[in-house]
Amino acid sequence: MELAYSFAGLVVGFIVGLTGIGGGALMTPILIVVFGIPPITAVSTDLLYAAVTKFGGTISYARKKLIEWKIVIFLLSGSIPGSLFTLNYLSGLGGLEKIEHLMNLTLGISLVLTSIAVFLRNKIRNQAIKWQHTAAAKHAKKWRPVFTITMGFILGCLVTLSSVGAGALGTALLIVLYPRMSMQSIVGTDLVHAVVLTAIAGAGHYQMGSVDLSLLVYLLLGSLPGVFVGSHIGTRLSPKVMQPIMGSILLAIGLRFVIAG
Repeated sequence: MELAYSFAGLVVGFIVGLTGIGGGALMTPILIVVFGIPPITAVSTDLLYAAVTKFGGTISYARKKLIEWKIVIFLLSGSIPGSLFTLNYLSGLGGLEKIEHLMNLTLGISLVLTSIAVFLRNKIRNQAIKWQHTAAAKHAKKWRPVFTITMGFILGCLVTLSSVGAGALGTALLIVLYPRMSMQSIVGTDLVHAVVLTAIAGAGHYQMGSVDLSLLVYLLLGSLPGVFVGSHIGTRLSPKVMQPIMGSILLAIGLRFVIAG
């Protein structure tokens, strides 16, 4: 079974390296559906798994100065309270069955929203660029910090409940709010935010006693080389091919959890 966990980590890591999408969105459903791991353990372990695997990616973005730290602070100002609020809510829920039902439903919704964000990312970006020149956009600009903090709070709640949403959803929302940012800066900024958020949410789940550390180690043993290989191959593949494939997979998995929930 340990080899199977590492192989799953290798496959997911490879896909993440290939597409830049799908860490929590693929790993959590695999742990629940394929290995029969309880949702609370799968989500909790995957949060720390995501924090570790994504941390390496932040270094290159930071060296190239592609991270907007002011926006990261705005996001964290919302997402950290959102995560702590959700952790407190989970600890107050009576019975494991209620927690797992809520997690399954949230996981399904997060996956469906993520799939939509993957499908429409280019259209969202093109529309946001057009919209920025309108009078409404100029008026709304002064409210961007408030919108960013609110967005962070929602992401904090979603990610803490499902381990999904910090990547593709966060990127899509940043595109809407900051259309003038380059795509590399958006990805780098979102990545740093995701690392901090998943680390804090994962630490909270660890305190609740729901993280499986041995499972985490086996997943990382497979995923780290998988990310490395996938990232090298991914530079040669067209996003126009990979994004619809990833979007379709995430949508199918998400609908499965929504229906089951």
